[in-house]
Amino acid sequence: MKNRMVKPIQRGVTILALALTALLLVTACAPAPTVEGKNVVQIGLLGCLTGAGATAEHPCFLGVLDYVTYFNEEKGIPGVTIELVWRDTGTEVVRAITNYNVLADRGVPLIMCNDGRPVEALMSQLEKDQIPLFTGNTQTTFVYPAGWVFPAGATHAEAATVVFDYFMGNWKGERPPKLQFFIMDSLYGWDIVEDATRYAESIGFEVLPIEVGAHVIVDATVQMLRIREHGADLVYFQHIITGAGPAMRDAERLGLEEEMQFASNADILGEALIKMAPVGVEGFLAPRYLPWVDETEIPGVKTMMDRQLKYRGKVHEGPEYMAGWVYGAVMCEAMKRALEEVGYENLDGPAVKRALESVQDFDVDGIVKFTYGPERRRGCRDYAVYQVQGGKIVRVTDYQEVPMLVPQE
Repeated sequence: MKNRMVKPIQRGVTILALALTALLLVTACAPAPTVEGKNVVQIGLLGCLTGAGATAEHPCFLGVLDYVTYFNEEKGIPGVTIELVWRDTGTEVVRAITNYNVLADRGVPLIMCNDGRPVEALMSQLEKDQIPLFTGNTQTTFVYPAGWVFPAGATHAEAATVVFDYFMGNWKGERPPKLQFFIMDSLYGWDIVEDATRYAESIGFEVLPIEVGAHVIVDATVQMLRIREHGADLVYFQHIITGAGPAMRDAERLGLEEEMQFASNADILGEALIKMAPVGVEGFLAPRYLPWVDETEIPGVKTMMDRQLKYRGKVHEGPEYMAGWVYGAVMCEAMKRALEEVGYENLDGPAVKRALESVQDFDVDGIVKFTYGPERRRGCRDYAVYQVQGGKIVRVTDYQEVPMLVPQE
């Protein structure tokens, strides 16, 4: 039987899409508005809100949006309102670049994007347009050398060192432990390999051949069986939840948690991962420069949770929302400093870049501290190891400064 609702629904979606596109084009060409007699300054955001990366990106986007709202309500800049202007990239590089041009033409002095592929493609254009870009993606080329991209933390490889050190410190075997990377087939995934391999080998690991997965993994049985055959002792995912989650589900089905330790970058470890593989993720490790969402003794964490309940009616118990919250804090602070230096009429990208470079030990209400400088792009350098224990995520080490793994020529 044919579904009689399909065509009408498709027509309705098409009409809605056209209407939204027209609205975005009109607003993109409009001058910055005023809100209740205040001038408006805008931060642009290029988000993967649909497509393969949307599951991980959407909570982060909400965190940024909510912090901007909180900042305007509780902290603020006299006579000025900060507005977040966002565009969905659909996880497509061409679409991201197109939307970047819309924001640049609009005169937005600061842009955020977590997708490393368009950021990589835009690096020379950012310098030409003199627009700083903030990102949660700590890809090596964004950190070294210092340019117009401001990553939130140390590189992916530098962050992973705390997990490697922790594992090696607890290794009881007589032979060198075997390290297996399982990466996403993208710049984000491959970025970790060279520098992290060099560090791991320097402290005694044997690094195995790399396993690669897509953005979204349906079945990772083949990869997991190869990993078992390799005899891995530590498996480190450089991926996102849509890939690492299904892979861990297959690892649990195969009983691999009894044979090896699993770990990942910070973005993967959360409630979603635990629900996908509650048995397999027991003992799972990840490096974090942010506390966990239940560490409400930290004033900023409690404030964030309270505001999330107020704005959203529920709490997202994953790492992405808190990341977005602190990203919003850094960008609002940069806008505040830039306005203090040059004033509303003269606000531009170079002023925001100078403001970001002036950030020294900027404390996001006890959650984390950020530091930048003219030659420094590692926003946070102190990381701790978190672990799944009894279905809960707990910190198992103190925070420590990660080493600088400057790429070799």
